[in-house]
Amino acid sequence: MFARILIANRGEIACRVIRTCRALAVRTVAVHSSVDAHALHVEMADEAWAIGGPSPADSYLRGDRIIEAALACGAQAIHPGYGFLSENEEFARAVEAAGLVFIGPTPEAIEKMGLKDRAKAILEKAGVPVVPGYHGENQGDAFLAGQASKIGFPLLVKAVAGGGGRGMRLVASAGEFDAQLAAARREAKGAFGDDRVLLERFVQGPHHVEFQVFGDTHGNHVHLFERECSIQRRHQKVLEESPSPFLDEALRQRMGEAAVAAAKAIGYRGAGTVEFIVGADRKFYFMEMNTRLQVEHPVTEMITGEDLVEWQLRVAAGEPLPLSQDEIMAAGHAIEVRLCAENPGNGFLPETGRIAVLRAPPEGPAVRLDTGVREGDTVSVFYDSMIGKLVAWGRDRDEAARRLQDALARTEILGVRTNLAFLERLVAHPAWLAGDTDTGFIEAHRADLLPDPGEVPLEALVAAAVRVYLDERAAATGTSAWDDAGGWRLNQPATRLIELRRADGETVTVNATMGAGHAEVEVAGRAHRVVLGPSDGERLQIALDDETFFARVVRDGDVLSASTPAGRHELVLVDPFHYEPADLLPDARLTALMPGRVVKILARAGDAVAKGQSLMILEAMKMEHTLVSPRDGVVDRVAFNEGDLVPADALLFAFRE
Repeated sequence: MFARILIANRGEIACRVIRTCRALAVRTVAVHSSVDAHALHVEMADEAWAIGGPSPADSYLRGDRIIEAALACGAQAIHPGYGFLSENEEFARAVEAAGLVFIGPTPEAIEKMGLKDRAKAILEKAGVPVVPGYHGENQGDAFLAGQASKIGFPLLVKAVAGGGGRGMRLVASAGEFDAQLAAARREAKGAFGDDRVLLERFVQGPHHVEFQVFGDTHGNHVHLFERECSIQRRHQKVLEESPSPFLDEALRQRMGEAAVAAAKAIGYRGAGTVEFIVGADRKFYFMEMNTRLQVEHPVTEMITGEDLVEWQLRVAAGEPLPLSQDEIMAAGHAIEVRLCAENPGNGFLPETGRIAVLRAPPEGPAVRLDTGVREGDTVSVFYDSMIGKLVAWGRDRDEAARRLQDALARTEILGVRTNLAFLERLVAHPAWLAGDTDTGFIEAHRADLLPDPGEVPLEALVAAAVRVYLDERAAATGTSAWDDAGGWRLNQPATRLIELRRADGETVTVNATMGAGHAEVEVAGRAHRVVLGPSDGERLQIALDDETFFARVVRDGDVLSASTPAGRHELVLVDPFHYEPADLLPDARLTALMPGRVVKILARAGDAVAKGQSLMILEAMKMEHTLVSPRDGVVDRVAFNEGDLVPADALLFAFRE
């Protein structure tokens, strides 16, 4: 086993590798960009080296600096994590040329699987079924349009290089093919430096099922079962689970055998994932192979009891696989969700900002949180928006789902907008609980998963108002209201008007008239009786009319997150003395919803534009986002040029009649 390794990555995966290395008494060396100097992975490692500026191109993608640091600190091997240089064959070759061990596949295997078109050709020869389509060398736009017509619509345009949903576009009809092809090329070029694409038939009723494979240097290859990854947004995974609720044992065995055959076909070494698309007809096709550890590997670890990072280290050190195929066992069911800084109500666009509050559920054998951030850290525009991965295990799927629901309810994140409430709705949805998991799930149940932001239940409004009242009372008396064992005793008649702003920007007034031991609360013209029972910190016991419920209200300044049996809702306390001038032309400007880089400007000053017309393509957190006009009118001013970095909330376009 190695004595010291360098981890060529950041965030959650770097922290994950460090935990296994600690258990094996392997010393770790972290690398970091200038903005990550005080990051969690730097704090956890035994030592750390600075390698450049905040942009990945200036730091985590600088293989030369990473290798220099590894040699300088005396590391014997480099673990690439996932993302960045993990699937870069030139980096793997440079690591080996420097006399270091690359904890991953051979450069040749990465090269063979790194380009989707080449991978499909290799595995087609090995007898692994592939999705019908075009994955040839001719990249002419007109030629590809002709191939698309032969394949038929809908189809997928996919970047030949890379993964993670970048450079992928679903094309519903021939009329939109040219625009989607151009967008896929542009995004692929920016993300991977390669704008080549392939075309695939869009499989109807698709399920995304991947198999974890492992190989060693002794000719052994195994799989560690499958992960269902069908719940996706923007072609990126949201939830993963194992075993798949869609597969039966016969199909599972055939797919497992195909996955191992794929690994053997390229003499694979280390951890990898063979990804399949399975149609509603239960026919499966190879999509791609990820030549690295996957984000969702904890799901496999939870059902098998194996540490996949330890397997990686042992294989890289020349040891045989710890287990043969017959010895690998799985028990129970595991489900993982990705907690991300993003706005589900706005197309899941990424968000940035400081994590003011981060509360995690208690961890144990059945609940696990993998994260690379702490309370007080900042989610940066330069890196991925994932805050962490929450995983729950159960003896069966129902138990795992209940544990995950409970773990999410005990999680609190404030300061940056996240998908936490969305995930709670997702794992409680009847269709998902019934095992309906194809890739169209979120769109099919959009109304339930992404409800009107103005729909805030009475319980949440009352709970938030109670928290505001108790905080104000504690501030006025100088003692904590939580220490009052007598409950809510409002012995002096008084009225308190509390204004709360919903996610849609509208305000709701909670008007409370205090009585002896209770309050009469008026919301939307209706009166309700409220009594506060014994409460402990952020946990409130509230009697509302004939219902008694418990609520958890976490606060960060004027922002309140209220979790009740009716769901989680974020509200903002409106300062009655705060003045905001009326905006006479609310749609006279377009501002940036997130920081990013201007990729393309599609309208200039003086251009007449229509509402919904595309005006700009903005790149943020490795993804392209098309911004559209909020109104009909004429562009009065364009504030940025192509290539400029844009801060959040910056004015992008101004309009006139």
